[in-house]
Amino acid sequence: MKKFGKGVVRCRVLILILSVALLVPAAIGFFNTRVNYDILSYLPEEIETMKGQEILKDDFGIGAFSLCVVQNMEHKDVSRLEQKMSEIPHVKKVVWYDTIADLSLPMAVLPDDIYNIFNNDEADATLLAVLYDTGMSEDETMDAITELRKLAEGQCFISGMSAVITDIKELSDREVPVYVVIAVALAIIVLSLTMDSAIVPLFFLISIGMAIIYNLGTNMIRGEISYVTQALAAVLQLGVTMDYSIFLWHSYEEECTHTDDHRDAMANAIASTITSVVGSSVTTVAGFVALCFMSFTLGLDLGIVMAKGVVFGVVGCVTILPSMILVFDRAVHKTKHRPIIPDLGVIAGWIVRHYKWFAAVFLIVLIPAVYGYTHTDVYYDLAGTLPKDLPSIVANKKLEESFDMNATHLYLVDSGLSAKDVSSMIDAVDAVDGVKATLGLESVIGAGFPKEMLPADLLEVVQNDEYELLMVSSEYAVASDEVNAQCEKLDAILDQYDLKGMLIGEAPCTRDLINITNEDFKRVSAVSILAIFVIILLVFKSISLPMILVAVIEFAIFINMGIPAYTGTVLPFIASIVIGTIQLGATVDYAILMTNKYKNARYEGYEKKEAVTMALQSSVQSVIVSALSFFSATFGVGLYSNIDMISSLCILMSRGAIISMFVVIFILPSMFMIFDKAIVKSSIGFVNKRAGASDHGQRNIPRQA
Repeated sequence: MKKFGKGVVRCRVLILILSVALLVPAAIGFFNTRVNYDILSYLPEEIETMKGQEILKDDFGIGAFSLCVVQNMEHKDVSRLEQKMSEIPHVKKVVWYDTIADLSLPMAVLPDDIYNIFNNDEADATLLAVLYDTGMSEDETMDAITELRKLAEGQCFISGMSAVITDIKELSDREVPVYVVIAVALAIIVLSLTMDSAIVPLFFLISIGMAIIYNLGTNMIRGEISYVTQALAAVLQLGVTMDYSIFLWHSYEEECTHTDDHRDAMANAIASTITSVVGSSVTTVAGFVALCFMSFTLGLDLGIVMAKGVVFGVVGCVTILPSMILVFDRAVHKTKHRPIIPDLGVIAGWIVRHYKWFAAVFLIVLIPAVYGYTHTDVYYDLAGTLPKDLPSIVANKKLEESFDMNATHLYLVDSGLSAKDVSSMIDAVDAVDGVKATLGLESVIGAGFPKEMLPADLLEVVQNDEYELLMVSSEYAVASDEVNAQCEKLDAILDQYDLKGMLIGEAPCTRDLINITNEDFKRVSAVSILAIFVIILLVFKSISLPMILVAVIEFAIFINMGIPAYTGTVLPFIASIVIGTIQLGATVDYAILMTNKYKNARYEGYEKKEAVTMALQSSVQSVIVSALSFFSATFGVGLYSNIDMISSLCILMSRGAIISMFVVIFILPSMFMIFDKAIVKSSIGFVNKRAGASDHGQRNIPRQA
């Protein structure tokens, strides 16, 4: 590693030139990486609802649909609006009652339940179904929705998941740059309080910023990333890799006290940093890699990007950052000052003396923490927590108020079924609680009407050689217990008539999301704990330490994830899956740092109390700075974001960092004091056999200034 450090020092100018040059292809890659705003698209491709979506697109040419509420408009004007809508690119068909006007069927003679689907005389509202030939979250669909909204602004309200996705895209694109500004501003404040140089924090942010751009640029290889990943990647990478830069700086300062040659000091600091940072980053990478084991592949998306980001962060820390510090060495030393926040290591002795009290706190808090952790509610409604003034949310509310509709399901049934069987199935569906009406050929024209007399353009929309399409309108909201139970009953009815048939739509997809992510939560938690357990076991060559360290951080996770149960906060479903893994991987480093120092002190012959005190004393400042860095990168974003999924994740991560900090500082030393004998006996490297027995317990802790 020393040779590598000398190589970086020798090539520092070249490294800076190359790092700046690489920003160009990275930026090109970033701008050419598509962002996916559809969370449901990350469901496994093999499940029935996703297969049904593909059939709908491939066989019917329908990739998505919206329901459009038109208010205060004469029927003749609605007909003209319908025609204009049909002319917008990628609008395949607009379905209204006049779609079957070739039958010369007056609206008044439609069956009441069918009439009520399209009309609400009291609200002076009518309903149109807009079908698109592109997918739910494809750019063309979102462009079509933008154009649709312009046609009759104030009278035309486009609802449905594609409209929600369009609004999420606009909101996310507007907010993400602000996230970065907030994270950087708060990081500067934290670094200014804790660092002893005015210019070095700027170098930290520049080098980490470059690593973030490289990471985001290389996402082009994957083709696209989710908007959740895009929103979190920069702030999360800043938070979890900042302490690598801090470690390099502290190591460099220490080396400068041993040599007058700053280049030699930096070479030694780089070698020391690589050894420590690589070991530290492995646990963080493991936490993110654990997300890749989710069936819901949003975890794979976030896991790969963030694991890659940690690697880029480590590389930037030992190449770009030291090069900048050396090139601008004179400015660095001219701007040095005393840290505003003093060294808090003086509290170590007091904490260790009262270790029994903190152990008692651990036991007392553990029970309510676990209870809260297991009783925190989560939501799966991807639109319900968005700002109420978004056009799609306003439209969804209009749909509910005017037509008592919340969710819309689609039935794909075998086109070979007799009209009598389909009519009988529709009757059974209409009898299910919460079903407002079922719209299909048989429900409109009756089982005895010849389908051949229907307009060809209508017939091709609802039937082909393989399937017939039925639309089921529901009074129940997506992701509610009522709609999930309704979907179960609809599946059962479908199985009675057609084993080949499928129930698809937003509500059935969300039901699958609930079932899949419940399993993912168990899998990801187990994988992350096992992976980090093994890493700690190998690092410390200990059986007991992995259990203690993982238990301490899991305790912090229980507290963090349990708080919402007591505050009445409902979390987005993704938070319950990823937060524990991220918090474990990112903050177990705090515990590892202290454990290393505890191990070294015991090996040098200090008794347990002195060893634990020294370990806490020498690591408390680093733990605080690391936690505050993570906190600063995420907390402001959590307060600012109007996208609850982003806001909740950032608030949980920022709070988790602080909770882990307190747990490591106050609880972990107590664990060392209580289990010292077991740790020493079950671990390698805690006892120096060459040291005389008389040496043990005879050393004193250096007095604090």
